[in-house]
Amino acid sequence: MTKKAIIIGAGPAGLTAAYELQKHTDITPIIFEASNDIGGISKTVNYKGNRIDIGGHRFFSKSDRVMSWWNTLLPLQGAPTKEDLLLNISYQNKTQPVHLAAGGADPEKTDHVMLIRERLSRIFYLRTFFDYPVALNGQTIHNLGLWRMGRIGISYIKARIFPIKNEVSLQDFFINRFGWELYLTFFKDYTEKVWGVPCEQITAEWGAQRIKGLSITKALLHAFRSLWKKGGTSMSQKDIETSLIEQFMYPKFGPGQMWETVADQVLAAGGVIHKNHTVVGIVADPNHTITALKVHNHQTDEVETIEGDYFFSTMPIKDLIAGVEGIPIPENVRAVADGLMYRDFITVGLLLKKLKIKNETSKKTLHNIIPDNWIYIQERDVKVGRLQIFNNWSPYMVSDPKNVWIGLEYFVNEGDELWTMSDADFTAFAIAELAKIDIILPEDVLDSTLIRVKKTYPAYFGTYDRFDELRGWVDQFTNLFLIGRNGMHRYNNQDHSMLTAMTAVENIMRGITTKDNLWDVNVEKEYHEEKK
Repeated sequence: MTKKAIIIGAGPAGLTAAYELQKHTDITPIIFEASNDIGGISKTVNYKGNRIDIGGHRFFSKSDRVMSWWNTLLPLQGAPTKEDLLLNISYQNKTQPVHLAAGGADPEKTDHVMLIRERLSRIFYLRTFFDYPVALNGQTIHNLGLWRMGRIGISYIKARIFPIKNEVSLQDFFINRFGWELYLTFFKDYTEKVWGVPCEQITAEWGAQRIKGLSITKALLHAFRSLWKKGGTSMSQKDIETSLIEQFMYPKFGPGQMWETVADQVLAAGGVIHKNHTVVGIVADPNHTITALKVHNHQTDEVETIEGDYFFSTMPIKDLIAGVEGIPIPENVRAVADGLMYRDFITVGLLLKKLKIKNETSKKTLHNIIPDNWIYIQERDVKVGRLQIFNNWSPYMVSDPKNVWIGLEYFVNEGDELWTMSDADFTAFAIAELAKIDIILPEDVLDSTLIRVKKTYPAYFGTYDRFDELRGWVDQFTNLFLIGRNGMHRYNNQDHSMLTAMTAVENIMRGITTKDNLWDVNVEKEYHEEKK
């Protein structure tokens, strides 16, 4: 009889596991997805032909395997986009930063294409723009002033000479790499806006997870090399910290297009995907083997018991532990699971006639839109955390290129004042915030939509410092594989989530029962991505 793998969640990790099982084994994957969507937080929401990317997903990885995997499903761009054609951009110019793939797909003739995009992320602070990562250049000195720059320089030197020897908190991590003054200027307020708690309460492991390789020294070296660089940049960018990459891949219609493509492949190969099915129970036996899942069918309102041979979980581990039945859960494990915390997310999509703020960079853009992919809003008098300009991710994300399609990102807690605000009130609040910092005029808003996403960011506080107790207990289940961001309660990006799924499938193929190599993904240097 053919063996079955029951997979919880149709996000990048779950879909990658299904695809890899079909490619390398005779195990049939069956996916249960709680929502009606494909892609998890990497989905793309289509609102009247205008597409929203939940959080901004650059398709770039230091893993050649992941890069090749993506391009097998969506071939690289080989001809200009409609935006480039309207701007009359010539790709024959040797100084053109984006290199198109020889023989690649034409986005004007096919939807099945991975665009090659220039990266630009900046910080908006003091009502002006700063480079991200912060660069020591004339614009930065002008914006901050010589007195503040002097304090930043002195505190950085002090941090290098007298570092904090025992990095316990994220604050310690930032200070050791950037100095006290730069930490206060560009890291403290934004990080606390994202997480809702002081940096002293967040473990330093978050920094090791996200920005381990980034420092002032590396940013300066990169800026110096850029002065002498000629021609374009290789897509691999192996020698560049991920925060400093200059181009990335992006599906024509957003990240959800990739995962919808994978889902189609899984179904075509005989896999099964059940949407609107929530896992509410995990049945285990005394031998630490998972035997079945209990799944709530939203349409019939019935709970079904689904047996399987292997189980992959991308659901929040807090909920997974709460659903275990058949064996006793140690009190310490239950306490750690109950104390795990998350940060939730709201994005507001605004369709605009134009932006109030103008493009003052040297980059040529359609209708003089600022060229940023996303902007970190560092201002202390507003709650909005980031701003995405979807036109710049892909010109095909907006139905009418004459309009500007943006996303305002808010980091919230489920049940708090912002989360419980009505859609209409929240949208009005978001519009007022952008108007307050002079980025838009309210009268230029043509349309809007709002999306709430629960448990978007697993937090590195609460009981996270005891997470190894929970991990040690769960790892005893030889046929259960925790993969992905929420499955592992780890702030992975989609390439790392994919790698955990690939590694889990390889373990099944090779008969490896230890889970250590799963937890090593995004810890080993090869996989590590440094990004704010």
